Amino acid sequence: MTIKDIQDDIVAEFAMFEDWMQRYEYMIELGKSLPLIDEAYKTDDYIIKGCQSKVWVHADLEEDRLRFTADSDAIITKGIIAILIRAFSNQKPQDIIDADTQFIDEIGLKEHLSPTRANGLVSMIKQMKLYAVAYQTQLN
Repeated sequence: MTIKDIQDDIVAEFAMFEDWMQRYEYMIELGKSLPLIDEAYKTDDYIIKGCQSKVWVHADLEEDRLRFTADSDAIITKGIIAILIRAFSNQKPQDIIDADTQFIDEIGLKEHLSPTRANGLVSMIKQMKLYAVAYQTQLN
């Protein structure tokens, strides 16, 4: 599936819920299904700067696709990174670099987060795209 297809699926899933309490519960469930990051990557080198809670993200290039793993010490934040990993993991670095993140606005996520969590969301996306840039450089 393309990033856009996955993002469209996420938007459709969020549209099924009537209110934000149900959406938060869904995000918490997504966070529980997150592929766990290796403990070796739960260090300051992999922490997302700008988040109020701790979020660690790591990426590996397997064949020509990026595989992300992550963890957080906060359940909502873990759900947020799970959504981003679902959209960007197993994709080519250039596709991640070129990807639009409009789906975040379409599901209304940013407007339902505290300002510090919204900043953290932007930082998570930025870090994932930086990984993509770094690995795309290696591929070139």
